[in-house]
Amino acid sequence: TYAFQRERYWTTGDPGLPRQTAGHPLLGTAVELADGGGTLYTGGLSLAGHPWLADHSVGGVPLLPGTAFVEMALAAGARAGCGAVEDLTVTEPLVLPEDGEVRLQCTVGEPDAAGARAFRVHAATGDDDPWTTH
Repeated sequence: TYAFQRERYWTTGDPGLPRQTAGHPLLGTAVELADGGGTLYTGGLSLAGHPWLADHSVGGVPLLPGTAFVEMALAAGARAGCGAVEDLTVTEPLVLPEDGEVRLQCTVGEPDAAGARAFRVHAATGDDDPWTTH
């Protein structure tokens, strides 16, 4: 630790948790689940970070478009070896706040007998807010 030493050492969170970027603007970070049965993607959405999301609103309320759900499912599925989306059901719209960020957790489950995997999206607007399944 010399005053003019040019090497920097920064911690990047939990050293025991292997993380890698998902290589997708909406999915964020990918974490392989310990049981080998799937992958967890974490990230965040905001109108400031993704201004194009403000273009999709219903009744003046910005919502994540259905095509964004499809895009996330296709990207996560391709990484898991699944190349198609057979069925997509959005059970609740994902409302984007005017200010702040929505935290995302997307999961790709383990394959079933036919090789298909479930894809689920959960979101929360604040640290103390409950997670909503979409």
